[in-house]
Amino acid sequence: MAIHVFLEIKILKMKKIIFSVIAIMFIYSANAQLTTIASGTSTLATVSERIGLTDVTIRYGRPAVKGREGKIWGDLVHKGFQNQGFGNGNDAPWRAGANENTTIEFSTDVTVEGKPLAAGKYGFFVAYQSDGCMLIFSSATTSWGSYFYNPSEDVLRVSVKPVHVQELRERLTFQFSNQTDSTATISLEWEKLAIPFMVSTRLHQLQLASFERELRSDKGFDPHAQEQIANYLLEHNTRLEDALAYINQAAASIPVFSVLMTKADILQKLNRTAQADSARTAAMMAGTALQVHGYARGLLRDGKKQEAFDVFQQNYKHYPGTYTTTMGMARGYAALGKYKDALKYANLALPMAPDAANKKAVEAAIVKLKEGKDI
Repeated sequence: MAIHVFLEIKILKMKKIIFSVIAIMFIYSANAQLTTIASGTSTLATVSERIGLTDVTIRYGRPAVKGREGKIWGDLVHKGFQNQGFGNGNDAPWRAGANENTTIEFSTDVTVEGKPLAAGKYGFFVAYQSDGCMLIFSSATTSWGSYFYNPSEDVLRVSVKPVHVQELRERLTFQFSNQTDSTATISLEWEKLAIPFMVSTRLHQLQLASFERELRSDKGFDPHAQEQIANYLLEHNTRLEDALAYINQAAASIPVFSVLMTKADILQKLNRTAQADSARTAAMMAGTALQVHGYARGLLRDGKKQEAFDVFQQNYKHYPGTYTTTMGMARGYAALGKYKDALKYANLALPMAPDAANKKAVEAAIVKLKEGKDI
């Protein structure tokens, strides 16, 4: 009896050892698999671009034409929706790539071909037709191809026109083009066909929201940040009372030329002319000769000749006898057609020229003025 018990114990121990060895071999075998390229002849790719403040990321497989030119669209890439003979049996579009379904991710809300799409990650499918393609953004992002496509998971469908191109695109790729601050065209390109679609972002709203989040941090105490958002609001002609509040905060800390000029411009937009004039005068008193000179030249470019002359003259009175302000008087008088007066100041400026390039410019101006021409 004791012998039988002993043998049973030995057998159990041997079984445990065998199972342990098999388990170890299985784990070792799994860990010993070598890394290879993606299955088939396709490669994996990720492309990311920023449109305004929105990050767009596309992950896709890149199949090759591999000598099949003329047999891609409508053949290898089936038309419309078809039962592919596997999966859930639904008629399905093309996976827009190879292997796993293509995905596209937006970090903020966007519009695609004018239709809204919320921030997030989407499976991307294409129902191809030679005269028009349906692009499908699906909540399914982890499928193999489109074999398990379900139309109930569609979040957005848009229709676009495919475009034939001359140059062969051997491997499928996604390209970003025609970028602006808030838009871009994204094109799926393969063989000799491109399928473009427009993505737009709400840059203005996103930028303001970003500014306001940052201003709730320590940046909210920085007058340069306050000046930045005031300028942004002024440039977009929106929330001007808020812009004035921000620039007043900045001016309380740094009453410099740029800040005071921004304040003057905001007040002018608000039709508070007297206050705008006062702020502009304060800006010119706080500015350097070069800053005020640059402002006056800007007025000239805008065709405001008399206003420019008045600024050149005020700058000359504030900083008399300098090259910059003397040359400013020459420019101011010339703009008014008073070439003799302009020539007088140009001759005074010539020996003050700080370098050879400036001296040459003054000499050229003198020649023009003697001929009765504007400089």
